[in-house]
Amino acid sequence: MPHAIHTEALTKRFGNFTAVNGITFDVMEGEIFGFLGANGAGKTTAIKMLTGLSMPSSGIAEVGGFDVCRHAEQVKRNIGYMSQRFSLYDDLTVAENIEFYGGIYGLGFREIRQKRNALLAELTLEAVQNTLVRSLPLGWKQRLAFSIAILHKPRIVFLDEPTSGVDPITRRQFWETISDTASTGITFFVTTHYMDEAEYCNRISIMSEGRIVALDRPAALKAQFQATSTEDIFLQIARGKKEKP
Repeated sequence: MPHAIHTEALTKRFGNFTAVNGITFDVMEGEIFGFLGANGAGKTTAIKMLTGLSMPSSGIAEVGGFDVCRHAEQVKRNIGYMSQRFSLYDDLTVAENIEFYGGIYGLGFREIRQKRNALLAELTLEAVQNTLVRSLPLGWKQRLAFSIAILHKPRIVFLDEPTSGVDPITRRQFWETISDTASTGITFFVTTHYMDEAEYCNRISIMSEGRIVALDRPAALKAQFQATSTEDIFLQIARGKKEKP
């Protein structure tokens, strides 16, 4: 399968501190790829490089076939992004958020209007289209943010802890939506602190101290670590880090 994301020895330094230390991996088109790691492991820095928000210190990173250093704008046109912490503007209405992001993604006025009306109907949000987003229940916000992230039909979508603070039933429904959308060929690159969510990914990687220390299918990693769950794998890696001299 073609690569949606390709990295070789990707590195980011801040002075004498190395936040991302020579990571190498590929993500296939249409794959749901889990990018796991404890706080401070280097996940956020890596995502910033992959989305063109931060330039690598060294190494190679290609997203959608475009080099993030030489073709950052083309990278941005081919990706979507959703974060539970910041994906929608609370002081804009539902309709205004759709229109705003449609413009950011480079859609024309007529296409924005068509997609806005279609999205409001699909999510049954016509009745609240003029309501400020801050007034919506969290589950509705999540559905809206996800739909906006794929509004321009991106090839790759980055989901940065998208289910943080959401109840288990809504989380499960959200992952069903991700799976259904991935079947259309869109690639998902997902970070999460919920280890059970990793089971929904085709493959997962686990970062520690700026390096990728495990990468494979969830079932293969559980066999490798003789673990019964992804959480057990994560804890083994964390304990190994603490036991290092």
